[in-house]
Amino acid sequence: MQSFITHYGYFALFVLSVLSSACIPIPSEVAYGFAGALCTAAVTGHVRFSLWAVIVVGTIGSLAGAVIAYEVGRSAGRTIVERWGKWLLLSSKDLDRAESWFERYGSASVLLGRVIPVVRSFISVPAGMAEMNRARFAVLTTIGSAVWVALIAGLGYAAGSNWKHVSGDFHASEYPIIAVVVLGLAYGLWHRWRTVQRENAR
Repeated sequence: MQSFITHYGYFALFVLSVLSSACIPIPSEVAYGFAGALCTAAVTGHVRFSLWAVIVVGTIGSLAGAVIAYEVGRSAGRTIVERWGKWLLLSSKDLDRAESWFERYGSASVLLGRVIPVVRSFISVPAGMAEMNRARFAVLTTIGSAVWVALIAGLGYAAGSNWKHVSGDFHASEYPIIAVVVLGLAYGLWHRWRTVQRENAR
């Protein structure tokens, strides 16, 4: 990743930003931390990037990737549930409830989700499945993404040649978040299975 960014500059940063926001497991904290460090002369001996340009390119790339994930969720979500919902313990009613939930709390979820490791890569899909308003989704995603990119790139800029420590700390913080997400999904599936079993028993 570092070599890719070093050789292809802003283009590489844009591509990595798109992928990391489109559910591809790209550690964005490493990409932005390294890019931020390259805004100083501490890594290569000369300045490679502009911090403001890194923030702009990273934000635009993140928005592009998030829109792709959103549209996939919006266009294929109900089809997936209708075809394989029984295997996923999901139904059209579940999507209707999710849509209602996003109407109430979707704005906060998308905005905050963009600055939480792991969650930021996947929040766009349920937003699309719930058919959240496109304009609102784009605005909130842009704001949240800008905050995330500015934070990580700024820390990388401040750390200079020690940027790996900053990126490593953020990367390490992903593990407990992953554990919480997995446990939450497991509990949700178990609870849904119990509900289906009770309904079938009536």
